[in-house]
Amino acid sequence: MKRLGVLIVFVLPFALLACGSALAADDSKVKAATNQVESGAKKIPDGKIADGVTETAKGVGNTVSEGAKYSGEKVKDAAQAAAPPAKTAWGNARDGAVGVGRGVKTFFTSLFTK
Repeated sequence: MKRLGVLIVFVLPFALLACGSALAADDSKVKAATNQVESGAKKIPDGKIADGVTETAKGVGNTVSEGAKYSGEKVKDAAQAAAPPAKTAWGNARDGAVGVGRGVKTFFTSLFTK
């Protein structure tokens, strides 16, 4: 249980930092596509129905496409933020040594307490 607490204490700040960088993803293409829909819709009342409908339809398609790309980037960034950090060779060796030490301690404790 103590190991889990230590893991949470060290992993949580890295996850929060990664989430902060995920919020900085570029959404300018999504906004541009949304503006294309808006400008196309504004042409319709001015009597440019064919141009307005065409631009609005293209804008909707672009909005869907760019929105999907943007959402994919956000999901990818979130997945990277949630991934546990890779251990170094020293970290693996230390964990192994701690495990061996506990095993030896348990063995001798059980040997002399019976």
